[in-house]
Amino acid sequence: MSDLVADNDSKYNKLIIALSIVIPLAVAMLFGVRIEGYDFSFLPPIYATTNGITAVLLIVALWAIKNRKTGLHEVLMKVCLTLSALFLIMYVLYHMTSDPTPFGGTGAVKYLYYFILITHILLSVAVIPLVLFTFVRALAKRFDKHRKLARITFPIWLYVAVTGVVVYLMISPYYVQV
Repeated sequence: MSDLVADNDSKYNKLIIALSIVIPLAVAMLFGVRIEGYDFSFLPPIYATTNGITAVLLIVALWAIKNRKTGLHEVLMKVCLTLSALFLIMYVLYHMTSDPTPFGGTGAVKYLYYFILITHILLSVAVIPLVLFTFVRALAKRFDKHRKLARITFPIWLYVAVTGVVVYLMISPYYVQV
């Protein structure tokens, strides 16, 4: 039995590591691709809202598990995963079809914006394997390991979701209005 678990862990571990490398590299490469003729300028408020909903649902999911509502927790976490995937798709679509928006703030606000943006980007890359490893451990019903990793994953994922909204709110006045 333990050999079967080890084999499945190894298989998923390799897939998670591959995705954790491929997704950020693909996103970075796609920023170099510009597709003309499409207008996805409406997406930033939608994907910022998606981040906000994810943040709220993460908190509700934490409440659910603390109150032993495991079914609700599981559903909410799957919704959060789906929302995060949708966010990524919308984010890439927008950036492949739109010119970059420079931040127009000055002084301390500018430094605060870039601090939030940089930590958001770095942690959004780090959260990919954390979320996937945490999720797979739950699927495998290895709840002791799931709980241990979730204690690390949750605050990082929540930070990424919340700062996604903050970054949007800070840069939205500088979007070019067409």
